[in-house]
Amino acid sequence: MSTSLPGRDRRAVRHPGTVGAARLETPRHVAVIGGGIAGIAAATVLAEHGVSVTLFEASNRLGGRVAAWPLPGHRTMSRGFHAFFRQYYNLRALLKRADPTLRHLVPVSDYPIQRPDGLRDSFTSLPRTPPWSVMAFVRQSDSFTWKSLTKVNVKAALELMQVHFPGTYDDYDGESAAAFLDRLRFPPDARDLALEVFARSFFADPRNFGAGELVAMFHTYFMGSAEGLLFDVPDDDYDTSLWGPLGDQLQKLGVDVHVGTPVTGLSVDDDGARVTTRYESFAVDAVVLGADPRAARELIAGMTQLPGDSGTWQQQVAATYNAPPFIVVRLWLGGHVHGDRPAFLGTSGYGPLDNVSVLERFEEGAVTWSRAHRGSVVELHAYACPPEVATDPDAAAAVVAQLEEELYRVYPETAALPVVEREVLVHDDCTLIGPEAWQQRPGVTTPSNRLVLAGDWVRCDYPVALMERAATTGFLAANELLGGWGIAGVDVWTVPMKGLLRR
Repeated sequence: MSTSLPGRDRRAVRHPGTVGAARLETPRHVAVIGGGIAGIAAATVLAEHGVSVTLFEASNRLGGRVAAWPLPGHRTMSRGFHAFFRQYYNLRALLKRADPTLRHLVPVSDYPIQRPDGLRDSFTSLPRTPPWSVMAFVRQSDSFTWKSLTKVNVKAALELMQVHFPGTYDDYDGESAAAFLDRLRFPPDARDLALEVFARSFFADPRNFGAGELVAMFHTYFMGSAEGLLFDVPDDDYDTSLWGPLGDQLQKLGVDVHVGTPVTGLSVDDDGARVTTRYESFAVDAVVLGADPRAARELIAGMTQLPGDSGTWQQQVAATYNAPPFIVVRLWLGGHVHGDRPAFLGTSGYGPLDNVSVLERFEEGAVTWSRAHRGSVVELHAYACPPEVATDPDAAAAVVAQLEEELYRVYPETAALPVVEREVLVHDDCTLIGPEAWQQRPGVTTPSNRLVLAGDWVRCDYPVALMERAATTGFLAANELLGGWGIAGVDVWTVPMKGLLRR
C-alpha cells in the first residue's frame, strides 16, 4: 500500500492495515448487510483480496442514506446535500476505485453562514493551516469583538488544541455539546455561527449531542487539519456520480449485489454465520453488518447464538439511539434565484431552516432542468425537528411551510417565484452520538469473530465522523476479517491524532 499522503496535510496519519498474505487462498464467503458507504467500503476491500462477497441492500439502489433516485420530468431527489470534505481520506479512497482522479467531485468556493441580524461568516479566504486558519477566522469575523473575547474561558478554549485520540472521546463522557459551549463562553453570535451550526449538521440538538464528538469535529475540520474548511460536491446526483460507478466496480470484482432485499434474520456460531432474507437463507463464513442504526439494532436484538458475555454487548447495541427527525424540501421554482446566491448557505436564527442549497450551481441534472424551465432548483434542510414530525403528517407539513417562509426571508426574490414541483422527505434514521460513555458504544469488533460492525454509528478510535466514519469503519471491518484469515488489510488515513498543543 502506498504511503504517499492522501491530501495536502503533511501531518496526516497513516494507520497500517493488518499484516499478512496479499490474497486469500482458502475460499471464504462473507455477507455484507447494507449497501451504503460502510457496506460498499467493506465489500470492496474484501472482494479485492479474493473473498467471495454477497451484499444485501434493503432499498432498490445502492448509496444508503446518501442515495439518489429519479423523479418524473427528468428530475432527481435525494436525502439532501452532503459535503465531501478534503479530509475525508478514506471515503475518497473508496470513490477513487471507480473515479481515480475524482473528476466527479467539484469544489464549492465558499459556504457562508448567515444570521437574520446581518452577521455573516465566510471560509473562502482563510488560510488552511492551523493555527493561522483559526486566527484569521477570529480576525475577520464580526462575531468576535475584543470585549467578547475577554469573556472566553481560555482553559476550555485550549482544550480544542489539546485533543488526543481516542482519549478525547472519553474525556467528555457525560458532557453535552451545549454544556461545553456554555463552559467555553464564546460570544453568542460566534457560538451560533461557528460552532452550533456544525453541531446541528450532525442532525442533533446540541443539548443531546456529545461534547466529545463536537470537540473531535472541531479538530477534524478546523483546528487539527491543514485541508481547510472548504469541500467538494458531486457534479451530478449521487447515483449518477458515485454509486452507479461504484456498483459497476463491485460487479467487476465479482460481488453478488442483491438490492431490494432486506435481511430479516442473522445468526452466528463457531462454525459460521447465516443470513436470512424474505426469500431464502444463506450460510456464510462471516458477516459485515453495515446497515443503518435502527436496522442493525433490530437484527442484533434478534440474535440468540453468540459466544461469551454477549448479553452485555447486545445491551450496549440496544442502548444506541437515533437522531431526531429531519426534513428535506426540494423546490423546482418557476424563475431564478439571484445569480450571486452561493451553492450552499448555512443559516442560524431562521426558525427551523438550517441551510439552503441552489442545486444548479453544481449538479448537472439540475442545470439541465434549470435551462429547460428557466428556473432554479432549491433545497431546504431542517435538522433536529420535533419527534412528532416523524409520525404526524400535519406536524411535518407545518415545518415545511415554515421552511418555505424562511426561504423568503433568506432569499427574498423567491417569494415571487411559483413552485413548479415540490418534493418533501421526512426521516428519522440517522445516528446520534450523545453524551453517554464513549466506551459503551459498540465498536467494529463483536463477541464473535464471525461478525463485525460498520457504519457512522459505530465507535471508532480515530477522529472521523459522518460519511468518513462510515467509510473508515467499513475498511476496518474488512481488515478485521482479513486479519483473522492471515490476509493483509488496507491502510486507513486520518487527520492528526493530537492537537497542536498536545505533546
